[in-house]
Amino acid sequence: MGNSDSKLNFRKAVIQLTTKTQPVEATDDAFWDQFWADSTTTIQDVFALVPAAEIRAVREESPSNLATLCYKAVEKLVQGAESGCPTEREKQVILNSTQILTRILPYIFEDQDWRGFFWSTVPGAGRAGTDELDEDDGARPLAESLLLAIADLLFCPDFTVHSHKRGPDSVESMQSLDSCEYIWESGVGFAQSPPLNYIHDLNRTELLRLLLTCFSEAMYLPPSSDNNVLNPWVTFFCSTENRHALPLFTSLLNVVCAYDPVGYGIPYNHLLFSDYREQLVEQAVQILIVTLEHDGGVPHPPASSSSIEEQESAGPENLFVNYLSRIHREEDFDFVLKGLARLLTNPLTQTYLPNSTKKIQFHQELLVLFWKLCDFNKKFLFFVLKSSDVLDILVPILYYLNDARADQSRVGLMHIGVFILLLLSGERNFGVRLNKPYSVHVPMDIPVFTGTHADLLIVVFHKIITTGHQRLQPLFDCLLTIVVNVSPYLKSLSMVAANKLLHLLEAFSTNWFLFSVAQNHHLVFFLLEAFNNIIQYQFDGNCSLVYAIIRKRNVFHQLANLPSDSSSIQKALQRKKKTPDVISRTSSQETVSMEGSRPAVPAEPGTLKTSLVAIPGIDKLTEKSQVSEDGTMVSVPKTDSPRTVHSDQNATAGTSDTESNSGRDNEDVFYTEAEMERRRLSTASSTSLWAPTPEWVLSWKCKLPLQTIMRLLQVLVPQVEKICIDKGLTDESEILKFLQHGTLVGLLPVPHPILIRKYQANAGTAMWFRTYMWGVVYLRNVDPPIWYDTDVRLFEIQRM
Repeated sequence: MGNSDSKLNFRKAVIQLTTKTQPVEATDDAFWDQFWADSTTTIQDVFALVPAAEIRAVREESPSNLATLCYKAVEKLVQGAESGCPTEREKQVILNSTQILTRILPYIFEDQDWRGFFWSTVPGAGRAGTDELDEDDGARPLAESLLLAIADLLFCPDFTVHSHKRGPDSVESMQSLDSCEYIWESGVGFAQSPPLNYIHDLNRTELLRLLLTCFSEAMYLPPSSDNNVLNPWVTFFCSTENRHALPLFTSLLNVVCAYDPVGYGIPYNHLLFSDYREQLVEQAVQILIVTLEHDGGVPHPPASSSSIEEQESAGPENLFVNYLSRIHREEDFDFVLKGLARLLTNPLTQTYLPNSTKKIQFHQELLVLFWKLCDFNKKFLFFVLKSSDVLDILVPILYYLNDARADQSRVGLMHIGVFILLLLSGERNFGVRLNKPYSVHVPMDIPVFTGTHADLLIVVFHKIITTGHQRLQPLFDCLLTIVVNVSPYLKSLSMVAANKLLHLLEAFSTNWFLFSVAQNHHLVFFLLEAFNNIIQYQFDGNCSLVYAIIRKRNVFHQLANLPSDSSSIQKALQRKKKTPDVISRTSSQETVSMEGSRPAVPAEPGTLKTSLVAIPGIDKLTEKSQVSEDGTMVSVPKTDSPRTVHSDQNATAGTSDTESNSGRDNEDVFYTEAEMERRRLSTASSTSLWAPTPEWVLSWKCKLPLQTIMRLLQVLVPQVEKICIDKGLTDESEILKFLQHGTLVGLLPVPHPILIRKYQANAGTAMWFRTYMWGVVYLRNVDPPIWYDTDVRLFEIQRM
């Protein structure tokens, strides 16, 4: 039968389904078989032949027909999982049923009354004629039967994995097959690399797409701060009920981390044949990030030295999380880290032949996966920081941050990049690694400089703050917290980076900026803290920064003499109304950008984006630790006096001044960005509640940590001025040479203890990750558009 005929029959069946008012009996095989019996249809065909309006019509008008269609499709998968689909025809039935379920499930999820359908057990329905099934699975909800069948089919010889048959007569029984011998790719816990087979890759991709669609029920529930709401599909699939959990987790992780888009170094390789492996890798990484969900409040399992398999009992219920947290062999960590670094760097690799390397598009999913690895497996985090390999992750992240800074549709990417750097910056080793000279020249739209990875980080952060879009302002606290966290370890900043930091201080310490928003002064505190750390702990190598501080000394004097009387406050705010620019972009000496770089550009009109929930304030995102003499960290208790703990009005009384009490303490309320935007625009109601007062200015002005810098200026400025007069110097290099050999030993105040603000997980960030991650999955699955135009509730879809 020709392909067009089969499409015609399939289309006829769909029309009959919508027009038949009488329920069609489950036993009417002649009718139901039209949906899966015919020859190949692609997933794109299925989406075209089964329009959304018709699925909704069947759901409303003949619900029993929709129910039977789902039952029958699941039944086909269950039968295939039992038989092992020995014939081509059976394989085709499986693929067709898989595609139909992928098409229909979102319409089941969008309707509240249908959402429980897959979790109910309806005795006998759709089970006619298969009595033996009733005994095993009689009481299983449809969802469980479906998930177990998908898991079995993902390890089906000659369909999704290579057959290990010895001879023509031997049979591989699906029931006794040990799927650990059929892992898809070598890597973690598996040494053999099976030969590539694009048909297997295609079949795996279809099944994983259906699995992802099953998990996507999460998209149809509004955001809630109750982190214990687990996704029932994920919970069951990642439980001990799934006998393939370990080999499947390993297969997914290895397929992602072993993937090399460039192939065997052959340019244009990706143009010769469509790369089925890439589609598989995309589905695999998306399955990994949505299954690796915290079990609400389960703590991390104890670290152990034995291999993954030995301790099934301990640790999180979710086996994917459990296995991920148990990986511990150095060679496994190395394989994962090298794989992720290779993939994250791929979009940056420019060769002289345009289009010569395949450019992957799934860097956001890779960043979420890297985040989850560090979050669930502390040994992996320490491994990453143990060598300068961490810089192979840092450079691509800085590239993405810099590239996306002007594009409002990529605000989620900006957040995940910054969160990862915040997490890494809580560890001393990260600051130490940043001292490695930066020699890789990835074309980036930033000033040319010679220096270290720390200079690169500061130059990119400066660019984000001064030339990014408005919506990035909530991230300024995080960016500067990262700078403070690494500052005690930075041996030698370049002149370019030193000037950038002082330009930020200049911009943030203007009167109108300090008086216009209740939290803006925190940014000045962060920068002063970073300067103090460098002066106290790394004075010797940092003559460029000391010189920049001396040149800009008036900024510090102005801060020390900040006016706090009502008329000065009013005058500063009036001036702001005339010049509404966020931060002056002029006074920083902008230099030529790197060769070959493209400027960061806003989103193309019409680009779709998904909304995100607000992130918690920096005091919720981090907890303070103090670094003691021997380098260990001691957590600093939150300084709440008993009186103020419960009273919101006084909440600011007990916290340190750099911390934000931004009124976002009530974590149970999640605002979408659109809602935050509305709140920001209705300034009449919100900001008019807060106005700067002399008391308020004095309350934080007296805490500005200026002593160290004032002492430095007091000692060094007269000496530098004397040299200039004596030697008639106007030459920077001579002054730098003098500062390089200078010392302030014994002249500075006693060094303060180093304070590190370490990222801490909380309900707010957990919810942020869930909305971001599903938003990425939604937007990246456009061919076919699985969830497009369905009633998604977890986020709003906005067109730029």
